[in-house]
Amino acid sequence: MTSASERTRTTITRLAEYAVDDRARLDQLLDEQLIAHVGVVRADGYPMVLPTAFARDGDRVLLHGSTGSPWMRRVADGAPVCVQVTAADALIVARSAFESSLRYRSAVLFGVCERVEGAAKASALDVLTDRLIPGRTAEVRRPTAKELAATLVLALPISEWSLKVSDGWSDDPDTDLAGDAWAGVVPMVTGYGAAIAAPDLRQGIAVPGSVSRLVDRQSTALGWSVGDDTKTCT
Repeated sequence: MTSASERTRTTITRLAEYAVDDRARLDQLLDEQLIAHVGVVRADGYPMVLPTAFARDGDRVLLHGSTGSPWMRRVADGAPVCVQVTAADALIVARSAFESSLRYRSAVLFGVCERVEGAAKASALDVLTDRLIPGRTAEVRRPTAKELAATLVLALPISEWSLKVSDGWSDDPDTDLAGDAWAGVVPMVTGYGAAIAAPDLRQGIAVPGSVSRLVDRQSTALGWSVGDDTKTCT
């Protein structure tokens, strides 16, 4: 057992057997998810947690937002952050409510963000854009100087982190195994439906390749058949 003196911010103390120290598993989680929750203490001492889009870029996590955002400015000025990313993979249906749970992967990263400036700033925004819709940066105009000036881009080094993975089955006591209640897992899946054009889109502008590929790839992976406005499982 880890002693109090040996514990760090990344030491998992509750269900420590779920701890995973494989960096590849961490990268996989970060590359699959789009939303991170950023925790920071405000200037008035009050803690806050905010959801934001993010992207992994090698050994760093990229965040971006408006220069008018108080929390972004505070983080840009060096306030320590805690960044949390979770994937809910399945419901664990036990023979009792007490033992029912989730299969999940949850990462927590600690550190201080660095400002990304100059040409690296535009490149980082490309990474963020293409993380959401791969290939989109090649289809749209470049950011203007005014847009770049209005945007903060921050990078958090992936150096201090923990990863917790629950991927097992229900831990039902022997007395419940003889009962008639069903037990198992119910996978949780998410995907993209058919693209919906903006109401002010000019006639004749087709769905771009980046969006079509995103919808087709995700639907195929999930076994969905995507129609004009619906998706059904095949």
